[in-house]
Amino acid sequence: MKKIGASLLLAGLVPAGLAQTSLPPAMSSTNTPPERTLSLQDCIVQALQHNFDVRVERYQPLISQMGLEEAYAGYDPTLTLSGLHSHNNAGGFFGTNGFGVFTAPVITENNTFNSGINGLLPSGASYGVFGNVGDTYQPYPEAASGQVGIDATQPLLKNLWIDSTRLAIVAAKNQVKSTTQDLRNQLITTVSAVEDAYYELIYARENLTVEQQALDLAQTQLDQDRQRVEVGSLAPLDVQQDEAQVAQSHANLIAAQFTLDSDENSLKNLITDNYLQWHDVDIAPAGTLEAVRQLFDVQDSWSKGLTSRPDFLQAKIKLEQQGFQLKYDRNQLFPEIDLTGSYGFNGAGNGYNDTFSQYQAGDRPFYSYGAKLTMPLSNLGPRSTYKADKAVEEQDLLKLKQLEQNVMVDIDNAIKQAQSDFDDVQATKEQRIYAEAALDAEQKKYAVGKSTTFTVLQLQNNLTLARSQEIRELANYNKDLTALAQAEGTTLERRNVDVTAVGN
Repeated sequence: MKKIGASLLLAGLVPAGLAQTSLPPAMSSTNTPPERTLSLQDCIVQALQHNFDVRVERYQPLISQMGLEEAYAGYDPTLTLSGLHSHNNAGGFFGTNGFGVFTAPVITENNTFNSGINGLLPSGASYGVFGNVGDTYQPYPEAASGQVGIDATQPLLKNLWIDSTRLAIVAAKNQVKSTTQDLRNQLITTVSAVEDAYYELIYARENLTVEQQALDLAQTQLDQDRQRVEVGSLAPLDVQQDEAQVAQSHANLIAAQFTLDSDENSLKNLITDNYLQWHDVDIAPAGTLEAVRQLFDVQDSWSKGLTSRPDFLQAKIKLEQQGFQLKYDRNQLFPEIDLTGSYGFNGAGNGYNDTFSQYQAGDRPFYSYGAKLTMPLSNLGPRSTYKADKAVEEQDLLKLKQLEQNVMVDIDNAIKQAQSDFDDVQATKEQRIYAEAALDAEQKKYAVGKSTTFTVLQLQNNLTLARSQEIRELANYNKDLTALAQAEGTTLERRNVDVTAVGN
């Protein structure tokens, strides 16, 4: 019997063409934490091998495969063997003919042996192959008798084109499909989370550099203004403004460092199942934040979403399963009309040898055939079940249409967000260039006494904000592309993650 199933190969969970990465290096003897350079693909490989959510979800298709095999067990034949010995002492008694004649006790010994194989066929027919033999021993010669044969019952209406066993098999097959999509969804979620965390880590590292540059600018301004105070060309109050700027920049640098540490931990949590090995390792992203213009086609993205999104495919599987349930419910509305029949041979004689010989001779056949009609008078239960499941099917169809619309809206929003953030990348780049030029010009004016400390510090803040905003928008744009792929359900293909489904 062919079993339909799916098992996900563990090797298929690794992006094609990538080698397995090693564990982090051991702690060095110095106080400087070891640094490990990882590309985005390296992080994805690590996550697919070690992420806890992926490892947990990977068991579900295997469990559902066992459920499918269990459903097919409904066709397994059942062997029954039994033997029984009985003893009966009827006792003696005096006759009632007036002469007081005593009748000897009647003692009967019986041995019976039964065997049979019973099962169910995919047509809904039930069958049984049986054989039995028994003997009776009394104070006179032993007698043996028995039968061998086969009987079968074939439904003609109810349970003909679908029954509970076939419904259970269909449900188990759909469960395999559904858990496969669950795993795909978890892989997509994990890979997308790794991408987001990777981009956030790059942003945090570059933003730390921006804040360090801001502190350097503020410190340089403070040092220069202290020299001006010493020569009497600047009021001490202006130095206090510089000191406040340095203090604020230092606080911002501390906050940026904390953000970096937190984002690094977020990425580590996604790519490892042994955080202790990674705790003292600094992750250095091999990539940089870039904005590569994408050509978006909303119709193509909609098509991908409606053929690749795991949640949409699961909704279709659920609707398909409800269709089979409704087919079963409709079949249960019919009366039971069953054909029955049996055929076999009798055997009898003074012992088992005589009985078995007659089985082989086949000259004492028996057979029967007939039909049986069973019909509930009201059939209220099956009719109510059918109506309820019909309503559930209509409800599931509406949910599928609603999900289809939501998928289209999600994709449309993701495309518009990516287009908007790409434009923001260009705008913030120009803003940063203008801020650098403005600060440079103002510093030159300040050097000849035509500007104030307040103005220079303000432009320093503007430049820091512009630099930070530029890399923020770069990170946002890359995360937008991740979100679009997730909305389409194409994350795994985009990152060359091969999930191989094998059925046998």
